[in-house]
Amino acid sequence: MPYRVLLACCLLLLPGILSAQSGKDGSPVDIDFAKVWTFTQLKGKTVQKLIGEVQLHQDSVFMYCDSAIIEDKNRVFASGNITIQQGDTTAVFADSLVYYGDTREADLFGNVVLVNGQQKLFTKRLHYDLNTRLATYTDGAVLTNGQSRLTSRRGYYFVEQKVVYFRDKVEVTDPEFSLKADTLKFNTETKTAFFLGPTIIATGESKVFAESGFYDTEANFAEFNQNAQFVRGDQKATADTIRYDGRFNIHTLQGDAWFVEGDRQATADLIQYDQKQDKTFLKGNARLLEGKQEINSEEVIYDAKNKTYKTRGRSRISDPPQILEADDVDFDEEQGLGIAVGNVAWQDTTAQLSIFCEQAAYNQETGFLKASGGRNNRPLLLSVLEGDTLFMTSDTLVSVRIDTIEGDTSRLLMAFKDVRVFKSDLQAICDSLSYSSSDSIFRFFQAPVVWSDTTQFMADTINMQLRDNKIDCIFLHSNAFIINSPDERFFNQIKGRNITARFEEEELRVMEVSGNAESVYYARDDAGGYIGVNKTVCSDMVLYFGNNQIERIKFLSEPKSKMDPMRQADHNALRMEGFVWDELKPCRPDALDDLFEEACERVLPAPPPPPAAPRLPVIEGDAPVQPRALRRE
Repeated sequence: MPYRVLLACCLLLLPGILSAQSGKDGSPVDIDFAKVWTFTQLKGKTVQKLIGEVQLHQDSVFMYCDSAIIEDKNRVFASGNITIQQGDTTAVFADSLVYYGDTREADLFGNVVLVNGQQKLFTKRLHYDLNTRLATYTDGAVLTNGQSRLTSRRGYYFVEQKVVYFRDKVEVTDPEFSLKADTLKFNTETKTAFFLGPTIIATGESKVFAESGFYDTEANFAEFNQNAQFVRGDQKATADTIRYDGRFNIHTLQGDAWFVEGDRQATADLIQYDQKQDKTFLKGNARLLEGKQEINSEEVIYDAKNKTYKTRGRSRISDPPQILEADDVDFDEEQGLGIAVGNVAWQDTTAQLSIFCEQAAYNQETGFLKASGGRNNRPLLLSVLEGDTLFMTSDTLVSVRIDTIEGDTSRLLMAFKDVRVFKSDLQAICDSLSYSSSDSIFRFFQAPVVWSDTTQFMADTINMQLRDNKIDCIFLHSNAFIINSPDERFFNQIKGRNITARFEEEELRVMEVSGNAESVYYARDDAGGYIGVNKTVCSDMVLYFGNNQIERIKFLSEPKSKMDPMRQADHNALRMEGFVWDELKPCRPDALDDLFEEACERVLPAPPPPPAAPRLPVIEGDAPVQPRALRRE
């Protein structure tokens, strides 16, 4: 047969032969075009060779290459500028190819590129299942998605689902972040990465570690779970879940959250850090430590830039030696003051002072505290004296820390309007009061009255000095008046310009009266019966006590004395000018509740002008008080 006739017969038979090349389990691979084609059949095996602009297809899969060999059972060996086109958005490019038509799988070699929409996968070797549209690589690959670049040693690309699983040394670089992981799932459509193993992601100076979670690269939002940890400069954090919102630079720690920055530590059920504002929000069992200061509350908002904070819910702020508790605490940046509201409790452990009120303004730096409100709108102060508790109320309480040049610190306490003091063995009222821990002196101002057992102290100003938290001295300045009555029938009285009462072992020992001294003393025998009443006037006198009873009196500078028997004495006339006793009884706090009652209306007589000193002969020496001697006189 001539050559031209043979070639013509082959061309006529070609469509039938190609259409018959179907594998056992698949449709035939059709040849659409080739510049050169040869066909060989040997021992039941057919081989077709195609050269030049080869175009093939199998159903909806189209293949292009420079040359190809097709063996029966739909096996295609192709090389040179290979392209596999599947659908409108998916294409694979390679240098060489082995395609298994019966299973619709392909192995691609060389410079392999899988394109799916805007995503491109680069590798040296790729296995592609066109049935499931699954691409697998085991020798490393690079996936690009816009400006993002992802690499790993092994991976599985589900093209139809637009999901890639990356394994072994997974790394992602992006203008916004970088990532390293053991296993990563990436959705190429939503641009979301899912962490399926130990993962580190870095954004700017921030780094986060976790073993599960996800990162939405489009929204710049991430969630980290399972051993989640966060690091940024000297900031460190751990939590059950860590979230990062890159749009607002907000880090959220949820569940057993812990945060540290320098000497500042925070724990809570939830911690949120606003990087732009440099603010930290703590919610649920919140605890914030900074230096010596510790804040415990249901919620805490900390402003690191301005070093201020506010709390919500029952709060406890410890800044030794000060401790503050309240329902809510806010910091007023304008005034530089913190405002504590609701069941406020403040204490200075060094000074052993505690204040309870409804609202307090304070400055943590200066130690300033102003308390108001409380039970019946009166703040309460507690102080430990002589192993006992002293209670004090007023309309307003103010406490100030004083720092000395020597580096020592003391505390000044001030109380204003309707001040009342109660202690088991001491009570007092006045209009205002101050106490300094530097000299341990209580200073009572404006018509003060102090009671101790059966003794009443009055003066224009009264100072009470403590030593080792025990009463050491009581100073009565100007118009000093002391009244004592064991039975409220007869009244011992001591009056003078100034009086100093000195105590030892919690008992009155010495009383010094200076200036215009006067005394009315009811003498008693050993059985306690009254003998008579002695009235003495002199410039100064000193009284000595034992077992809270007068043992002897020393009169100084011209004493003038008169002793009257009990029946002959005019007891009402013996009451000195300015004497008040029954009028003050309702004002004396006998119990803690009395400190919160309505204000006691008291009208005290105006103090008389000091009389001229008596001009009497000077008598030196002691004049002991003897009951029997008084009886004889």
